[in-house]
Amino acid sequence: MATDYTPEPTGTGLRAQVQRFGGKLAGMVMPNIGAFIAWGLITALFIPTGWLPNEGLAEMVDPMIKFLLPLLIGYTGGRMVHGQRGAVVGAVATVGIIVGADVPMFLGAMVMGPLTAYLLKLFDGLVQERVRTGFEMLVDNFSAGIIGGAMAVVGNLTIGPVMNTFTNWAGDGVSWLVDHDVLPLTSVLIEPAKVLFLNNAINHGVLGPIGVDQAAETGKSILFMLESNPGPGLGVLLAYWFFGPRRLRPTVPAAAIIHFFGGIHEIYFPYILMKPRMILAAIAGGMTGVAIFMISDTGLVATPSPGSIFAYLAQTPRGAGNWIGVYTGMLASTAVSFFVGAALLGFGRLAEARGEGEDTDGNAAEGADAPAEDKNAAAEGAGDTAKETSTR
Repeated sequence: MATDYTPEPTGTGLRAQVQRFGGKLAGMVMPNIGAFIAWGLITALFIPTGWLPNEGLAEMVDPMIKFLLPLLIGYTGGRMVHGQRGAVVGAVATVGIIVGADVPMFLGAMVMGPLTAYLLKLFDGLVQERVRTGFEMLVDNFSAGIIGGAMAVVGNLTIGPVMNTFTNWAGDGVSWLVDHDVLPLTSVLIEPAKVLFLNNAINHGVLGPIGVDQAAETGKSILFMLESNPGPGLGVLLAYWFFGPRRLRPTVPAAAIIHFFGGIHEIYFPYILMKPRMILAAIAGGMTGVAIFMISDTGLVATPSPGSIFAYLAQTPRGAGNWIGVYTGMLASTAVSFFVGAALLGFGRLAEARGEGEDTDGNAAEGADAPAEDKNAAAEGAGDTAKETSTR
């Protein structure tokens, strides 16, 4: 299914199939990017560390990230597969995995929404010609209710616990890397885990407690910057701004402002989910930043929450070496993430569907062949005229 953001690529090769899969992910996420921006603005403004702290308004943050946004994704995914009926059962099934997990279930919604809608589509195809006149509404409503409810139970009992287990594994892996002093490699785990919305679990559940102990002894800790560095995400957004799909570029500046100045990193996760290969740019930027932080022996005095540039300014310890190390690492991670992301987007060539380029090339080739055919026709006509003249 083509969308305004990702036109359907043509072809049957592996590359076209991968592009199609990325287009499906984008089709579920990008139509809801306005909701992500709304959540980001509310979070940046009203949480206790925000610009306008408000305890009452801040209560909207958790319900939006845990319920509203996954439901929108599941609804949209179901609609892509089976129209309005698919959208309804997709949303119902998504509730099951939301309740069964402790983290925002965006990835689970991308699975359960389309899967449940597909099952309903199969059922509708089987009974469409067999339902007696007058019973259509009864069958439609009960089939949607039964299939949606059953898939909600399945999601609650299976996918939710799996995601909780995955969260624990990710935390254990990061702890092992920290204990063995191979900090740059933590980005290989942290950046993909962030995109799955496990960033708070890793930052506050694993890195934060260890960092507090280090800061109590030395006055600073590098662990506070492993997950919270806004550089890799900013680089990914900049790559999209300059080289991403043209229809998507106008949404990037607002997302970059919310991410870098507001510290709401979740705002850039959908941009990676729509093109999963972009996670390599975030990993490269993250590893670069951590390596520079290690070389310069710098750190922060506490967790920068939220992870904005202003929180970093407030938590950077005194000393020119600390300031140079922190912001050189942030700038370098942004630059590396940007250039790797730009390369992954083919500097604009791979951002759009491949089919459009092929059509253009095909038309150009036909245009190039046309003059040659005209010349041949003219030559044949001239030959025929000469023969007629000689015969006469």
